[in-house]
Parts: sequence; C-alpha cells; structure tokens
Amino acid sequence: MDELNLQTITSQIHFIRGKKVILDYDLANLYGVELRVLNQSVKRNSTRFPLDFMFSLDKIEFENLKSQNVISSWGGRRTLPYAFTEQGVAMISGVLRSEKAVQINIIIMRAFVKMRELIDENKDLKAKLDELENKYDKQFQVVFEALRKIIVKENEPRKSIGFKTGNQ
Repeated sequence: MDELNLQTITSQIHFIRGKKVILDYDLANLYGVELRVLNQSVKRNSTRFPLDFMFSLDKIEFENLKSQNVISSWGGRRTLPYAFTEQGVAMISGVLRSEKAVQINIIIMRAFVKMRELIDENKDLKAKLDELENKYDKQFQVVFEALRKIIVKENEPRKSIGFKTGNQ
C-alpha cells in the first residue's frame, strides 16, 4: 500500500520556483478533506506557513501547470492554488489534527525523500557521463589531430614527379 501511495504522491510533486511542492487540491484529496477545509485550516494558522513553506501560484504558473497536466480549464476554483513545500506539508498534520493526517504525512515525507534520492542519483550519473565523455574526448583527440594533419597535407600543392618535358 505504501509503495502505491509513494508512487501516487511522487507523481503529484511539482517543481515550481525551483522548489519541490504539492498543490493544495492534491493534498486535500490525499487527506480526504474538502479543499476549502484544508485552506481554512491553513489560513487560521497562517503563522505556521511562511513563504518558504507555502506560496500561492501566479496566473502564469497555474496556466503552465494546467497545460502540462491537462487539467480542465472550465469550472473548478476561483482562486489560484497554494503550493506547499516539504516543510509546509509537515506543518499540515498539526493543523488538521487527525490520525489520518499524521499517517498521510509520513507517506508524503517518504515521497519527498525518495525524490531527493532520485535527484542525487541522477547527479551522480551525470557526473560519471561527463567524466567518460572527457576521458574519451581526450583519447579521440589524438585521432582527430592525425586526421587533420592528413587533410592539411592532402591540400598542400604537390611536387610533380616523373618525366618532365620542356612545356612543364
């Protein structure tokens, strides 16, 4: 069950403004509460949610998100969604005050950790690829230099060889 939830949650983590975030409507769905209940609870406890824990998307960010995720453009909400960072999500369990919220938070925190691990693995892989590329570029550089010398020599004017007549 945790693995399925981890995959579901990981797919709901977006990169916005250089941060990994989950949107308010996804969180409300995960916690099994109405979106307005989640947002009211957050607003009542606004001191727990500074800008590095939660921020509102602007219109352009929301439009980009809708087009990327094929979210319906009709109906729905009248306000722009809130984006919660990992720290903001951690605060929500204290605001919602339910056992389910605590359990869901544990799974969400694991999803953030898993995503961080995947990003780190990709950084290591990229570094190894760069290292191999540099290594092989240096080895092939000798071949390229030899080819360049051959090309230059072929383009140089050659001395005539063989029998010469007075006309040449």
